[in-house]
Amino acid sequence: MTYCEYVRGLPVDNIHRVYHDTQYGFPLAGDDALFERLMLEVNQAGLSWETVLKKAEAFHDAFEGFAIDRVAAYGDEETARLLGNAGIIRNRAKVRAAIENARRIQGLREGHGSFAGWLAANHPRLIADWVKLFRATFVFMGPEVVGEFLTSSGYLPYAHERSCPAFDQIARLSPPWMTCADPGWVAPAAFAAE
Repeated sequence: MTYCEYVRGLPVDNIHRVYHDTQYGFPLAGDDALFERLMLEVNQAGLSWETVLKKAEAFHDAFEGFAIDRVAAYGDEETARLLGNAGIIRNRAKVRAAIENARRIQGLREGHGSFAGWLAANHPRLIADWVKLFRATFVFMGPEVVGEFLTSSGYLPYAHERSCPAFDQIARLSPPWMTCADPGWVAPAAFAAE
């Protein structure tokens, strides 16, 4: 079952429906927004996406808007504060991953100007190659984290069926996967026609 099929019968104010209709697959603007989405995907590992969605606002507040430079500067005091925050997922490895990944994004700026610049410089590539690249660049990266991050932020196709109303909204925003000249990135027939 696709995410589109899953949310179709849900009330319009359901947390999954709202995320599907307004965020999933929509291109993100700004490095802090990309970093936030990546860290939400990291925090989903081993848990349900619904758990993360319910805690998304608390995460945003606890990590001070996921401002990369601010998170990169976190030390023991901020780590303890985060681990004591019942509003977020209090997993030491995931908190450390957020801090370390913010520092690594700072490092990407030297060669690419930004996290978005690094993504653009490496786009397009096959998912297996993306996973290798993310594992070599960041911490706490698995195939699911990488795939969902790239799909949910508009770098990989297949977030929505072609018949889904969100598909046309996203298409008007020209997400990276849609602007790729590589014909191999066209959605498969199941998504393209209905």
